[in-house]
Amino acid sequence: MTDQHRLIVGPVITEKSSAAYQARKEYAFRVDTAATKPQIRAAIEALFKVTVTDVRTLVVRARRRTGGLSTGRAGRRSAWKKAIVTLKEGDAIAVFEG
Repeated sequence: MTDQHRLIVGPVITEKSSAAYQARKEYAFRVDTAATKPQIRAAIEALFKVTVTDVRTLVVRARRRTGGLSTGRAGRRSAWKKAIVTLKEGDAIAVFEG
């Protein structure tokens, strides 16, 4: 059970993901970079007690970060993996509805 909690890092709540939820019932999650689609499907189904019909993944690439006037804050944002999950009709995840 703890592996499933480590696999799903957290929800991605943005304007774009909220619009996808409203229109197509697609939920976006930040996941571990080594996670596979079957692992993500099993973790979402176990954690939220829903039925997953589709899983799409993408790697959000790393970006340079500047700190404005201070050069001490310049650096790099790490790459991370995002999973877009579609649920069976009638299922919902409460994290996105509140």
